[in-house]
Amino acid sequence: MSEKAIKSALISVFYKDQLAPVIAKLRELDVTIYSTGGTQKFIEDLGFPVLSVEKLTGYPSILGGRVKTLHPKVFGGILGRRDQSKDLDQLESYEIPPIDLVIVDLYPFEETVASGAEEQDIIEKVDIGGISLIRAAAKNFKDVLTISSREQYQSLIDLLDSGKGATTLDERKFFAAQAFDISSHYDIQIFNYFNRDSGSPRLKISERTHRKLRYGENPHQEGFFFGDLENMFDQLHGKELSYNNLVDVEAAVALIAEFNEEPTFAILKHTNACGIASAENIALAYEKAFESDTVSAFGGILISNGEITEAAANSMKDLFFEVLIAPAYSSSALEILKEKKNRILLIQKSNLKERTQVKSLLNGYILQERDLKTDTKKDFQQVCSRQASDEELNALVFASKVAKHTKSNTIVLARDQQLLASGVGQTSRVDALKQAIEKARRFGFDLKGAVMASDAFFPFPDCVEIASKAGITAVVQPGGSIRDQASVDYCNSQNMSMVFTGVRHFKH
Repeated sequence: MSEKAIKSALISVFYKDQLAPVIAKLRELDVTIYSTGGTQKFIEDLGFPVLSVEKLTGYPSILGGRVKTLHPKVFGGILGRRDQSKDLDQLESYEIPPIDLVIVDLYPFEETVASGAEEQDIIEKVDIGGISLIRAAAKNFKDVLTISSREQYQSLIDLLDSGKGATTLDERKFFAAQAFDISSHYDIQIFNYFNRDSGSPRLKISERTHRKLRYGENPHQEGFFFGDLENMFDQLHGKELSYNNLVDVEAAVALIAEFNEEPTFAILKHTNACGIASAENIALAYEKAFESDTVSAFGGILISNGEITEAAANSMKDLFFEVLIAPAYSSSALEILKEKKNRILLIQKSNLKERTQVKSLLNGYILQERDLKTDTKKDFQQVCSRQASDEELNALVFASKVAKHTKSNTIVLARDQQLLASGVGQTSRVDALKQAIEKARRFGFDLKGAVMASDAFFPFPDCVEIASKAGITAVVQPGGSIRDQASVDYCNSQNMSMVFTGVRHFKH
């Protein structure tokens, strides 16, 4: 029959909180309870009867608690098939009582690793008996209900109430799926811990925390986010983050992480910076970033590396933007910014911690290390007769950081720690440069004395020639072309300076 009455239960859990109401409900239904160790004592302290697994098996808990439930009298009672007479005969012959409900959670392995504990403490949190019990009960879902997390306790109580102590096949199968979700996630965390040292090229990802998004990249696409955003952000105001918001937020967080010395503000659109500047304070940095492109800023993602002050909030309050991210907000700034009900305000609590990026591709996945290389003055190789000035070097570092986080092919033009314009995602580097020059002029910037950054080398001298004619005086690029010297020679002929970094920053 699909419906099964629960007459017996095995309970052995690490976390005892929220368990008492479950025990009370089982006793109300006259369910026989088997238990071990600390869980058994917990039930006894509640004043309820409980049978010891040790008495059932005839064996005590041994090896410091490593072996408690690994016994045929336990697993036979869980795995015995109630619709097969041979199984029932064997259960009776070996005096194995059937077990209808298994309530077991797992040692906190993931939490112990995250705490920075010593390896021996971590190893002791590799659960053996618990995960075996969960898998056994889930496998035999036709007869056994599996509760594998304290998060399911209330659902269990509701189930017992509505079914008067009985469960249906569909209900048991649902909880079996939840059990295998928990056990598979647990095994992946263990593998990934052990693989830190061996470094086997394996891709094993499991993330149980998730949120359903309004839709994906477009309204006709379904979308989810898997992960715990609350570890990185506190949302203070506004509507739910969308799929596109999240993609842009990651780009913004990665970009602003490059700037940790001066107050810096950036405005992004479709993952590219349309404005970014460093200045004496955040309000001024915002104003300079906004000046870079007053059109694209509409509907953008804003991010700051410093507290949003009242002055900064007043400067941006009339701009329509999707998201603002900052490490802090003054109370007066919040009051101003909350005037628009859908405006998303986030406090960033941590930087990106993942050192790898994964993407589904064709019939598989590609994985790479994040581009964690930031070009500094120490990386610059001066290759022209005229050495770049200190002012130019500072601007080149700034421009190089922005280029690293801009879609290829890209050219970035900057001066005085301000983005003047960029050419983004062009199929030709020449087109990217022409786009940047035209855009800078459209927004009223004089490029005389500006600098240029390229995410990759120049195969021909055409880009430096175009840049020179526009007034640009210094260039940063990776170098590495067989025609590098042609670009160097042209720069020398125009008294320009150029530095090589030796590092390409493609971004697709």
